[in-house]
Parts: sequence; C-alpha cells; structure tokens
Amino acid sequence: MWGNIAIAFILAFVVTFVTTPYTMKIANKVGAIDIPKDERRAHKKSIPKFGGPAVILGFLVSTIYLLIIMSMEGSINLFGFQEYWKKLLGFLLGILVISAFCVVDDIKTIKPLTKLTGQMLGAICIVISGIRIEGVTLPFLNFPEMHEITSIILTIAWIIVVTNAINLIDGLDGLSSGISVISAISLLVIFVLNGSSLISIVLITALAGALVGFLPFNFTPAKTFIGDTGSNFLGYSLAVISILGSAKTYTAAVIVLPLIVLGLPIFDTVFAIIRRLIKGKSIKAVFKADKGHLHHKLVAKGFSQKQAVLILYGISAIFGMFAVILCDSGIWKALSFLLIVIVAVAAGYKNFSLERTGNEQYECTQCKYIYNPKFGNEKAGIEKGTKFDELPEEWVCPVCGEGKDMFEIHE
Repeated sequence: MWGNIAIAFILAFVVTFVTTPYTMKIANKVGAIDIPKDERRAHKKSIPKFGGPAVILGFLVSTIYLLIIMSMEGSINLFGFQEYWKKLLGFLLGILVISAFCVVDDIKTIKPLTKLTGQMLGAICIVISGIRIEGVTLPFLNFPEMHEITSIILTIAWIIVVTNAINLIDGLDGLSSGISVISAISLLVIFVLNGSSLISIVLITALAGALVGFLPFNFTPAKTFIGDTGSNFLGYSLAVISILGSAKTYTAAVIVLPLIVLGLPIFDTVFAIIRRLIKGKSIKAVFKADKGHLHHKLVAKGFSQKQAVLILYGISAIFGMFAVILCDSGIWKALSFLLIVIVAVAAGYKNFSLERTGNEQYECTQCKYIYNPKFGNEKAGIEKGTKFDELPEEWVCPVCGEGKDMFEIHE
C-alpha cells in the first residue's frame, strides 16, 4: 500500500509541476486571465487563471497509471462485485462535465446558475455510477440504511455544497489549493485508519500530490491561479472521494469526518449564504459576490495576504487533526486536543497583540519596498508617523503598485 501511495503522490506532483507553466502560456493565448476589475480582488495586476487543467492532468495520469499497475499485479479487481470500473467511469465523466462548464467560465465567464447546472450534472453522473451516501450511524442519528431517494438527494447536495465551498474560499493566493492539500492529507490518514478501499487511498493521494505540485506557482505572490476549473474540480473530487473512501464498517465517516475535515470552507460558505440572504433579502442575492468571507475579514484586520492564508491553513489543519483523532481515539481525546489548541491560540494571540505596537516596518513581497511609519509616504499624502494599519485601504506600494495585502512585517 505504501508503495502505491508514494508513486501516486510523486507522479501527480511531477506531472502537475511540469505542466503548470504551459497552462500559464495557454491562459494568455485563450484569455483566461484574472483582471482586477473590482475591490474584491486581492491582487492588483492581471494573472493567468488556468492552473486547473494542470492539476486535473496530474491527478488523472497518476490515478490511471496506478490503476493499470494494480490491475496487472492483481491487488485490485475493477470488475468485481463493487463495480469500481463503473464508479470510476462516472467520476471521470463528472470531472469532464464540470471542467467543460468551468473552462468556459475561466475564459468568457458564465452565469452562476449555468455553473450550478454543470455541478448538478456532475453530481448526477456520480449517483448513476453507484457512488452514494447509503447510511449514517451516530449516537443520536441512526440511519444505517436510507431510502434510495433520500440517499440520492443527500449525495447530490453533499457534492454541490463541497464543490461550492472550495470554490468560494478561493480568494487569496494559494488558499483553496492549500486548504485542499490539508483536507486531502487528513482524509488519507482517516482512510488508512478506517481500512478504506485501496482505490480511494490512491485517488486522495494523487489529488494531494497534484496540489503540492501546483502550490509553488500559486502561493503568494502567485504566478498563476487555479481558476474555477481547478477549484470546482477540487471540491467535486474531495466530495466524491470522501464518499467512496468511507468503509461501511464506519458509516459515521461518510459525512461526519469529511464534514469536520472540510469544516472551514463549509462554514465560510454557509455563513456567506446566510449573510447574503439577510442583506439582499432574496435568493438572487446568494449569487452576488461580496467581501464578507473569512479571508477578506483577516486582511481587513491588518494581516497581510500571506499571514491570512497561513492562519486559515492552521485552522484547516486543526479541523483535520481533530477528525483524525476522533476517528482513531474517540470523542474525548478529540475534545481534549481541541481544548489544548484553543488555550494555546488564546495565549499566543494575547502575546502577539501585546508585542505589536503598530509602528512596525512593512515590506512589499513583490518589490521589497519597505514602508516606515517614521517617514510615511509624502508623495501619496501620507504624513510622517502614520502607522501601517492607519493607511487608507486604497493606498498602494509607491514602487510596484501592489495593495496593502501584499505587505508583511519586515523582520
């Protein structure tokens, strides 16, 4: 098993790492460029947003290669009673359907309802192939066997929610891809502990490897974005693999553990829906983008883009570790871990707040210009003694034109 995991990860990593620069060139030719047209954009210059195909290619090449090798050596039987060939075919078809819609969106932009239609069709491909949430067993919620209609509705809803959760949190350099890596690794550990099928382990490992191969180009300052093609693929794959990898001997893992692992993007999505409904007072308002996401709030608090991303990485890792401990050691040890983390974070944040004076020098991550409160920025009308947190939101680096979010404390 560990040999398969190593090969799946490395092959996906290499393919994605090698092909990502080519997708950047293709993006420039087809017009898949993210132009900062509004204030929601964290970046201030045009950046290619076609990294998704590289991640998908790395994932598929790695998965197909391992499936062929494992079939030849007899470690898996794609045509057995589980009918994995049918499930994998449905998964592949769903990827192609969603990618077709999202490629058009990356190049020309399509309406949210049109993109939702693509997600729905992709989820239907999964249901038809036989991948479903068949039951959930919890202390206060026991449905070991669901009615077929309930199973279908729950499966489609889960896929669409997770797909959009990853898509909506894709607002800062490396955020959605990094959180997806953390989620994939957490699910991998859970699958191994849970005795899940070898196919699901290979799939989640290949996904993690492809993302690690893409991150060097996507982490702040990003050279390319993963785009809607990539973010929808990530959410869709995480949702499907989490169902496929949950063994029937631990049916609570079907929803509960993946729900915890993906807790950060799901919470952000649910909160966004509620916020937009209250603010817009209509269903249409749900599809209108805003600056109320968690990453926007962190940047608004004065954190740099890199700091905000690392904070959200940390929160996502905590969710993942909580799920792993819950799966392996039970609820009380998981809660003990969470309590320790909360105390440590609270103490650390208090010390961090006491140490910050507001007079720190900040360095632009793009051009290395340093803003010193002692001198201000007289050409831009910023008086001497103006702290970095007091700078107007529209203020930009006087050298390269990047916004405040691209600055971090100069050590």
